[in-house]
Amino acid sequence: MIIKVKRTKFNLNNTLGEMFINNNHFCYTIEDRVRDINNDGDLDDIGETKVYGETAIPKGEYKLILSISNRFKILMPEILNVKGFTGIRIHKGNSAIDSHGCIIIGMLQNNTGVQQSKIAFDKLMIELKNKKDIRIIIE
Repeated sequence: MIIKVKRTKFNLNNTLGEMFINNNHFCYTIEDRVRDINNDGDLDDIGETKVYGETAIPKGEYKLILSISNRFKILMPEILNVKGFTGIRIHKGNSAIDSHGCIIIGMLQNNTGVQQSKIAFDKLMIELKNKKDIRIIIE
């Protein structure tokens, strides 16, 4: 299964986008600010600094699994092997403030966040149930 997050609007406080599953629109996303200035998939270059809890993960392709979140104590999607990041999840919320580097999903979107996040999260968990070899591509 392939999940794709296409980032569409970059602001100083957040990054808006859309999520696709197997090339079909699924929901909307909001993340922290993208700090990968040259868009090369890392934060290793001059002027690129990870700010804890305020930086979107670099673009790239990652493995995604379902695991129990230490913070939320429920089964959630976890994005693995993100250089410089740990505990990156796809979860519920409304704005980049809720993100801490994670991807927040919702059925509706405006310039400051997403709405109907619980609906999007519940639908995503149904889609991911019993799936093997899940990949997420961040564009």
